[in-house]
Amino acid sequence: MSDAVELKSLIGGDWRQGAGAAIESTNPARPGEVVARGRAVLPADVDDAFAAARAAAPAWAATPLHARGEVLARAAAIIDANAEAWGAELTAEEGKTLAEGIGEVRRAAAVLRYQAEAGNREQGSVFASPRAGEQILVTHKPLGVVGVVTPFNFPIAIPAWKIAPALVYGNTVVWKPASAVPLLAYRLASALHDAGLPAGVLNLVLGGSALGDAIVDHAELDGLTFTGSTGVGRSLAGRVAARGVPMQAEMGGKNASVVLADADLDLAAEQVLFGAFRSTGQKCTATSRLVLDEAIAEDFLDRLRALLKNWRMGDPSSQASDMGPVVSERAAADIASSVMQAVEGGARVVLGGEAPEGAFLAPTLLEMPSGAAGEENLAWNEEFFGPVLSIRRVSGVREAFEAANHGDLGLSCAVFTRDIATALSAVDGIDVGMLHVNSESAGADPHVPFGGAKRSGYGPKEQGLAAREFFTHTTTVYLRG
Repeated sequence: MSDAVELKSLIGGDWRQGAGAAIESTNPARPGEVVARGRAVLPADVDDAFAAARAAAPAWAATPLHARGEVLARAAAIIDANAEAWGAELTAEEGKTLAEGIGEVRRAAAVLRYQAEAGNREQGSVFASPRAGEQILVTHKPLGVVGVVTPFNFPIAIPAWKIAPALVYGNTVVWKPASAVPLLAYRLASALHDAGLPAGVLNLVLGGSALGDAIVDHAELDGLTFTGSTGVGRSLAGRVAARGVPMQAEMGGKNASVVLADADLDLAAEQVLFGAFRSTGQKCTATSRLVLDEAIAEDFLDRLRALLKNWRMGDPSSQASDMGPVVSERAAADIASSVMQAVEGGARVVLGGEAPEGAFLAPTLLEMPSGAAGEENLAWNEEFFGPVLSIRRVSGVREAFEAANHGDLGLSCAVFTRDIATALSAVDGIDVGMLHVNSESAGADPHVPFGGAKRSGYGPKEQGLAAREFFTHTTTVYLRG
């Protein structure tokens, strides 16, 4: 990386250097390398952001939907044109490999392009009326001013799939990204600003958790969309619900890959590897549980270990690396501590388990003890958000599905089988928001709903046409000539 990028917040169409604490975005792979720096804004600046968003809301909502989409399309072109440079910055800031960093930037552009086409899709419904001479119309209107709070692990893609539908459906936005990844947030805001987004429609506030609290508790908040931990998400939901403010949240996942006795083991081993260890396991949809039919368990684990022998951990900016560090040394230490607690609770280290080197943490396989001890083990129930895969052996399809369903999270699952009837039974038998058959548990496309079942999600789903369900409210119109 060259010299550190100067960061600024965007409030009311103006780039503002904050008067708060210093912000430094550092490279987890190279301690001491500063990627970007600036100063945080203050909670009082959040008031300015909401005032700007409220003032801009009427004109933006009145702008034709196609014209709003054109702004997103221009921003997508800017993002695509900078994909390699911004992807390299993403890699330096967050730690995922260069290929993944560039891919994520391009994915953000794809999300904006999809939402930019909203004007070419249906925008309401017509229902028959039981009364002569009357029609019933259902129309969609923006919520108003939406707060957006986003996590570190996908610093441009997740904000894009929240902000793009919010904007195209006529809302204005106050956005706080994770403090660990301000640079890619600055890049996304810059693309939208340079694409001609009117002043005040998007407001970016950079800084710590106090800014998130100021957004959540603000009197001008009309809706909140959040991605992050289950504990924080539930707390925020309670706070906004008390004021009647709608919220959309994507929270934790403890996602299983289920490998049944008839599975293609080579395919399954490859896909489990990708699901568990791409992005260093820092995905809410990452595979963190592995359910193995005991008939093929040893054969499968031999194949997975063989693949991991060639899985290269190193500097994520190198083309030779398959996996980089986690986001920080503190995160690596916390994950390693959780692994030790799992081992103390009876888990057996199958592979890895070494102490981290800085923010680098090697892939780790943990086999759970049998019976209730396995079901209750920390590693089977809590999201470590790192390259740790917990394994349980079962007998048959019924036990496999029960193991995959264990707990109150239900984001994603992968099932590996050659039998179509078994695959179809998984649709009803496994309670998740996203089910993959013979592919990794991670991954999402911008044109289909994304989100979890049980306590992994709250409110309407994200992406695709489902995004409209949160970012608009309906008006039912009884129309008589």
